[in-house]
Amino acid sequence: MMLSFMTACNRATSHEEKSLSAEERRLNNSCTIDTVSVSQALALETIEGWDSLSLLTADAWILVEGSEGLLISEKNADKRMFPASLTKMMTCLLALEKGTMSDTVEITKDVFVTRDARVRPGDSYEMGNLVNEMMMISDNVAAYALAKHVGGDTLAFCNMMNEKAHYLGMDNTHFANPNGMPNDSNYSTARDLLVLSRYCMHDSTFASIVGTPFMDIPLLDKRHLPCHNTNTLLTSYEGCMGVKTGFTRKAGACLSSAATRNGVTLFLVLLKSKDQASRFSESATLLNYGFRVMEAYRSK
Repeated sequence: MMLSFMTACNRATSHEEKSLSAEERRLNNSCTIDTVSVSQALALETIEGWDSLSLLTADAWILVEGSEGLLISEKNADKRMFPASLTKMMTCLLALEKGTMSDTVEITKDVFVTRDARVRPGDSYEMGNLVNEMMMISDNVAAYALAKHVGGDTLAFCNMMNEKAHYLGMDNTHFANPNGMPNDSNYSTARDLLVLSRYCMHDSTFASIVGTPFMDIPLLDKRHLPCHNTNTLLTSYEGCMGVKTGFTRKAGACLSSAATRNGVTLFLVLLKSKDQASRFSESATLLNYGFRVMEAYRSK
């Protein structure tokens, strides 16, 4: 019987899983990565698409099958890097867990940290709509407004972010702001962000937000803000379910992806691709390879 090494968390046996709470099962599923089963069962270099991986510009990635956490491919997965707006996955998660979606959130001058935003000082939203807006178009000011509303202030919210990261076993991650703007103290790894992605996607509201290509978001004054999701794979890649884009000059172009085909769900985190277009094409290359690997693995 093949033994598999599990990283981050120890997968429970089927008997043990029956006795776990829903949260324990969610955590177990999100953290477990089986690093050997696929590589021992297959000669991965013989699978179509293997040669293309060496041509990718991304500095780091990790690709796993979702249900068992089977590792398919990784590069520099434990290297600490800037996560850019992939940080907002944690901001969204905490907003959904700790916030009241019917609350009113006003965009105040103290959270207006950058002009690169669609929200404006004086705008007011229902909290749920502001969460949607933040994730759909990666609005940096919306992230600060939500952090202030949920945490009382940004520092307190960052403490919440780091406590949650610790809970998830994200040992190579530290958050210093809620939106991923450049900060030497805001870092993570592809592996840690994969754990976060998988955990977040167990939340049906989170999954619905990041899987929506377009949303017309209302303000409380009856205006509307049309928002096209920054993740173009939602409309260009068959089976894409999300998750989040990211870009700064220091971080490069980043993307967390989830896609499902023929009963197989893959999760991918790709960091520091050369530009905003290549993060999508390179993620598609990795996902295509992953689905071929899983087809071969299942046929064994």
